[in-house]
Formats: sequence, structure tokens, C-alpha cells
Amino acid sequence: MNISSVKLAYFSPTKTTQKILEAIAQGVEYNDVGHIDLTPPDSRTRTFEDFNQDLVIIGAPVYGGRLAGEAVKRISMLKGHYTPAVVVVLYGNREYEDALLELKDLAIKLGFVPVAGGAFIGEHSYTKPEFPLSAGRPHSQDLEKAMGFGKAIRRKMDAIKDIKSQDPIDVPGHFPYKDHKPSSNESASTLEDICIACGTCAAICPTAAIMINERVETDSTLCIRCCACVKSCPTQARVMESSRIDKIVKWLSENYSVPKQPETFI
Repeated sequence: MNISSVKLAYFSPTKTTQKILEAIAQGVEYNDVGHIDLTPPDSRTRTFEDFNQDLVIIGAPVYGGRLAGEAVKRISMLKGHYTPAVVVVLYGNREYEDALLELKDLAIKLGFVPVAGGAFIGEHSYTKPEFPLSAGRPHSQDLEKAMGFGKAIRRKMDAIKDIKSQDPIDVPGHFPYKDHKPSSNESASTLEDICIACGTCAAICPTAAIMINERVETDSTLCIRCCACVKSCPTQARVMESSRIDKIVKWLSENYSVPKQPETFI
């Protein structure tokens, strides 16, 4: 099949999903690779051109076995016309459950034809030094597997004659999807004695939930607990302090510490 370019479309607050998509694109080996970063707040109001002679690699994180709700909203602004797509989810070493199927179904609804899918592991948003949750992932082996996945995708694309006659790939998951977990009003907070008010947290927040005035203020109704601010703070002044989350972190560490491996479908 004649492909003019590869487009990477992703919601990736902590950059782990983005890293996997970039590695896949390296393996695909098309010269023209473009990024559609759906993470910044302004992506909620942008307009995007429809895709035609492109291969689109769509990536999003998993929250509790489902796609992150904010990712669904932003990916839903994309439109394909029998456009081949690769659907990729990134999860924190527990389970991806229905998320990959959900992304595949969403892609089809938006006019894409999913020709491949993958579930990769990334450092969990809630990881802590005392309870590391898939810390440092995706690591070099994950990226190598992503590149190998990209090479397999390229072979498949070269063999496809007519995308309109191509059946979407099968991926694990159940429909109806599992229920989303109840929303929470928890948010990251700031240790003011070590905060230098540099604005990094506000700049990286995907929902513009953080404001820098005389002090750092967080709108808990906008926070999606992605922990991008926690991971990016240069002085470690942003923290996620919650007894509920601490219990989750301890449970995950005790029950899901054995490293899982990426799964791909093509």
C-alpha cells in the first residue's frame, strides 16, 4: 500500500506513550514522520485535517483498565477515511483489560482501519521510591520490541493492496467495557518550602489545572491525577499525598511487581 507519511497521535502527559510511538515509527521506517500531540490544553480546541494517505499510530494511557477519559475526548477530534491505523495503549504493569479494544473501537468509529495493535508497559503515574511501580519503563528492551513491532507493521503495510477490504485486527478485551472508576477530587499538592515557583508544573499540566500566583494553586476539579507535574518538578515539590492512593500503590507493589512484557497484535 502506498503510504505518504506516518503520523503519531498521542495523549501522553508523562511522555511514556510518546516514547513507544516514536520507537514504533523508527521500526516502520517511513521518512516523513509527523507528531500530533494531543496532550497540551490547547489541543482541546484545535482543528485537525482529515487523514488520507497516512499511517496513523494512535496512543493513549490506561487508567484502571480503560482509556483515560481525557484521551478519548481528544482522540475523538481525529477523522480518517479508511485510513490505516495502529492502536497502542500504555499501562503500569497491572492489566490493560478493555483499553486496547476500546481504542480499536474508537478508531473504527472515527474512520480508521486498525491494522495492528499493541499494549506496552510504562512507569506507573503513582510510583514512589519506596514502592516502585514499573519504574523506568519503557526501558531499552521495551523500545527494541516497539521497533520490531514497527518493522512487522511495515511488512504488513507493504503487502496490503486495498485498505477498504482489510479486516480490523482482533485484540483482547470485553464489551461492554468495564465501568470507569468513580471520579475523585484528589490532586497533587505543593511543598511550599522547597517550591521555587518556576512554573514547570503549570506548563506541563494537560488540563491547565495548575496556576502560579503568589503560590501554586491546583484546581482539583480539573486534575486527572496523571502526575505529570510530580514527575517533572525540578525540586520534587509536587507530591501526590493521599491515603487512598497510598493504599493503591502498596497493593500494586505487593501484587504486580513481576515485570510484564509488551503484547502486540498484527
